Amino acid sequence: MKYTNPFISENPWNYSWCYSAMPLTKKRSPDGQSEEQGRYLQANSREFNTVFAYPNNTIKTSKYNILSFLPLNLFEQFQRLANAYFLALLVLQLIPQISSLTWYTTVVPLVVVLTITAVKDAIDDLKRHQNDNQVNNRPVLILKNGSGKTFSTFAATAFGDRPHCIWRPMAHVADILLLSSSEPGSLTYVETADLDGETNLKVKQAISVTSDMEDNMLLLSAFDGEVKCEIPNNKLDRFVGILMYKGKSYSLGHDKLILRGCIIRNTDWCYGLVIFTGPDTKLMQNSGKYTFKRTNTDHLVNVFVLWIVVLLVCMCSVLAAGHYIWELKTGYYFQDFLPWSKYVTSPAVSATLIFWSYFIILNTMVPISLYVSVEVIRLGNSCFINWDQKMYYAPKDMPAEARTTTLNEELGQITYVFSDKTGTLTQNIMIFKKCSINGVSYGNVFDRKGEKVDISEKTEKVNFSYNKLADPKFSFYDNTLVEAVKHGNQQVHLFFRSLSLCHTVMSEEKVEGELVYQAQSPDEGSLVTAARNFGFVFHSRTSETITVVEMGEPRVYQLLAILDFNAVRKRMSVIVRTPDDRVVLFCKGADTIICQLLHPSCRYLQDVTMDHLDDFATEGLRTLMVAYRELDSAFFQAWREKHSEACLSSENRERKIAIIYEEIEKDLTLLGATAIEDKLQDGVPETIATLEKAKIKIWVLTGDKQETAVNIAYACNLFEDNMDEVFIMEGQDFETIRQELRSARHKMKLDPTLESYLLTSKPKPFFRILEEVPNGNFGMVINGYSLAYALEGNLEVELIQTACLCKGVIFCRMTPLQKAQVVELVKRYKKVVTLAIGDGANDVGMIKAAHIGVGISGQEGMQAMLSSDYAISQFRYLQRLLLIHGRWSYIRMCKFFNYFFYKNFAFTLVHVWYSYFSGFSAQPVYDTWFITFYNMIYTSLPVLGLSLFDQDFNETWSLRFPELYEPGQHHLYFNKREFVKCLVHAFYSSLVLFFIPMGSVYNSVCNNGKDISDYQSFCLMVQTALLSVVTAEIALKTTYWTMLTHFFIWSSLAIYFCISFFLYSDGLCLLFPSNFQFLGVARNTLKLPQMWLTLFLTVLLCILPVIGYHFLKPLLWPIGVDKVIERIHRCMRQPQLLLIQPKQKRPTCRRSAYAFSHQHGFGALITSSKTVKSPLYAKRVFSFQK
Repeated sequence: MKYTNPFISENPWNYSWCYSAMPLTKKRSPDGQSEEQGRYLQANSREFNTVFAYPNNTIKTSKYNILSFLPLNLFEQFQRLANAYFLALLVLQLIPQISSLTWYTTVVPLVVVLTITAVKDAIDDLKRHQNDNQVNNRPVLILKNGSGKTFSTFAATAFGDRPHCIWRPMAHVADILLLSSSEPGSLTYVETADLDGETNLKVKQAISVTSDMEDNMLLLSAFDGEVKCEIPNNKLDRFVGILMYKGKSYSLGHDKLILRGCIIRNTDWCYGLVIFTGPDTKLMQNSGKYTFKRTNTDHLVNVFVLWIVVLLVCMCSVLAAGHYIWELKTGYYFQDFLPWSKYVTSPAVSATLIFWSYFIILNTMVPISLYVSVEVIRLGNSCFINWDQKMYYAPKDMPAEARTTTLNEELGQITYVFSDKTGTLTQNIMIFKKCSINGVSYGNVFDRKGEKVDISEKTEKVNFSYNKLADPKFSFYDNTLVEAVKHGNQQVHLFFRSLSLCHTVMSEEKVEGELVYQAQSPDEGSLVTAARNFGFVFHSRTSETITVVEMGEPRVYQLLAILDFNAVRKRMSVIVRTPDDRVVLFCKGADTIICQLLHPSCRYLQDVTMDHLDDFATEGLRTLMVAYRELDSAFFQAWREKHSEACLSSENRERKIAIIYEEIEKDLTLLGATAIEDKLQDGVPETIATLEKAKIKIWVLTGDKQETAVNIAYACNLFEDNMDEVFIMEGQDFETIRQELRSARHKMKLDPTLESYLLTSKPKPFFRILEEVPNGNFGMVINGYSLAYALEGNLEVELIQTACLCKGVIFCRMTPLQKAQVVELVKRYKKVVTLAIGDGANDVGMIKAAHIGVGISGQEGMQAMLSSDYAISQFRYLQRLLLIHGRWSYIRMCKFFNYFFYKNFAFTLVHVWYSYFSGFSAQPVYDTWFITFYNMIYTSLPVLGLSLFDQDFNETWSLRFPELYEPGQHHLYFNKREFVKCLVHAFYSSLVLFFIPMGSVYNSVCNNGKDISDYQSFCLMVQTALLSVVTAEIALKTTYWTMLTHFFIWSSLAIYFCISFFLYSDGLCLLFPSNFQFLGVARNTLKLPQMWLTLFLTVLLCILPVIGYHFLKPLLWPIGVDKVIERIHRCMRQPQLLLIQPKQKRPTCRRSAYAFSHQHGFGALITSSKTVKSPLYAKRVFSFQK
């Protein structure tokens, strides 16, 4: 096994710039707090470094331990307004002078709520403990007093102490200063996908004074260097420090620092001094702060609860006033029959006490069971996400996971999705699919009739067994290309020879015949691998030679020059001297560039090749052109002298070098073209198209370069060729960006009133940008450098306004912090729900910033998933998460809240009407046991049945008609208007529920002539009618009926009658006469015809308006989704009306994919000989298993 050995000298404690006295220098900030100015540390000196209390490397996300759980959890729960409210209510009920209900009516529900919530919190925190332990106990190798190595843990990593070692390909556990490595010149190749989303290799190099220590344990243990450096910050491309060692000072830059999250590639081992750990690392500095996330419905419910409390106070005041008037005019004169208590001295005192009595009796308007029901419902819907087999990814044994249970309904309200690119939309895999050589296209497969067939898993692959050095993972299906190679086609050989020479790939051969390539960019690796399999094997390189095994014969080419790639040139070239002493330039690059450099004699071949490129582009493949030029030796020598002069120039060096390159890169002879598939994850284009139909806008936020991001946008149909325009924002200053944004808005025809507002005023803190419809189909691309200016001042409003008018937006070259800033920007100016999805540590900031964070377990580690609210393994599962689980959860929660408020308002308002007939005495209209069980038992099962299992349409219709998702985005099913409707409906129902029973028993007698209008019989009739009405109401709201749904709804009535007969039985009432006072009421009342007449009339009168409203609403007050629902119903009746889903179109214009690296290539590094190992050095292979 190959290892990396970052000498991790433990905890990076922060130290002062003042070296002589070595105190930590600080200054006072304006708020009086001390501010750190810099850090100072000593290697291998734990005693000195532990003087200051700086963060260690331990990860702690858990909240409780065994001792603190109960008090801390109760403290947190009673910080919730609802729980504190009911605790205060319980205290009031314990005061006998005002208590109108027994204490257990509040204690039992409160204890149940606190217990369920505590169990849920304990389970969640236990999971956090397990995740923390998993991270903190990751193994790390450390030096043991210079004499050996021993295992330590991630949490024990500290700076300034003994060296540590991390084996490849694990990510670094801290920010370390590179001291030495296994490579020549102490070079270290790292992959920074977790930081900036790029899989391109970066190069780090230790300073020469420490690189000489190599892997010498004694020297490393004795290293006593001292480092002064800057304080922790979030700038990934910046580090300033000084190393003082052996009396000399050495400058340190970011090229000497390997950041936490980087993965070492193509390097056996490396040692380093830890500079920053834990929250001080640049990775964690870019992760953003976690904020407690609450749904829009939670905020709305809190508002409604406040409204209800105000309404409750008003009602209690009115009833207390009524009691005062009644006592003043009537009760005062009947004290012989209704004597006042000793503490009541006047009607005013009595009214004051009655106010609190009614406050207790009407508290069910704010039911405590509301909150526990919400927790149970969210937990159940989270389980459905976890159990969804269609979101289970078998190759990784990875199911979907709801890592939080509080945000499910928010999944049904998403308007903006912010997505990472690398590893989220793509698989990070480049595949050589097709090519064009000398006017012949290769890569298609034809049957015996000569007809083209689609490639599938059953298609026979090309047999590369003739090539012992072939990569067994490489797949190709066109045998004609192999035959051309075997038959010695000179143009084909020259094409693959060019691919095997024109690159900056590094090779390793640990085992004979097993080559491992490390490429600066994924496309280079795929092209070199393709050449390898077709018989032109790049074997090794030095600073002066390239060794290629051509058809089994080793050939050594002298490397004369590398004309490296940059973003302007969009091409690279190598000049080599062949074994037969010819000087040849090989070039590959973007077709738009290469075509300008071709010799006029290639015109016909160029036209044919361009046709092939068009065909490749229609399949979404990335294309490159390959060409060459044979050079005269004298011409080359003259050119080389000019090149040397340009390289030594002190003024305009880069410009002069570019001109020299152009002198030799001309009159090229075209060889052909390549077509590479930057493999998208399965189903990405279809998922994006479906989400767009649901009116969900998708913005891609990536650290990768612009060309790559735009290519992917076209491949996944985020951008389309028929767009009116794609705006490129690439200004380098404030004014340029402003003009670009205004020009784009002018073309999209922005509302002139808003334009004048943006130009003349500064936005208010709560300013919201209204939705506008652009005059066409547009896209926008902006890089991180330009974005930095766009986020300044009121220009951010112009940015968000312009971007929101576009169909798709690409933000490229972004830092992790900028990703979070863009998300926050949309949240600030748009009243929408946002979702961020990513797979790398560089996505953690935006995942935390968005309303919903979704992590993908991909190629870039687990940081994003551990910070997310929901975890999935493939981007395509996002449509099920949103359009099925999210939409169902939103609809279920809306129905739940509407129904819950309705049933409790109807339940409570009956008390108000009864007070007018009871002298405003605060006497309850229901039995106290019915009040206790109403929400906990009698109506709990129907609520769960509706909120867990109801579906307006099944998953097939939900995916086929994404437009069904739109109501959630506009909060149509639960809002202030719907709340008022519930209140009005409940007001009407309460009138029916009170006056129909009142009228049926008024002056009525039973068959034996006895009066039936007693209090207890009336209570039973009212509560039975109430339960029947709310059960009928929930049955009308239910749209998805199963045996389980029937059981949940109708069993509530059966449970009610069973409990009623038990509570009103003779035995229970005789045993506990003070608690059970309704002796025999159930059997006597339920046999009366008035009872069943009351049930029939109340249910009929309460549900008729509901039925009428549901019938008339689509006709008189239709919303957009009503038309979609009607289409679905027509399709259900006539399946032939179902439209076949059109196949997603692939892009039709060419987009070159060359140079996925955004920075200069390794050309200068290769020719500098720093990458070449000496024979002695190459033999020394570090082993950690000794």
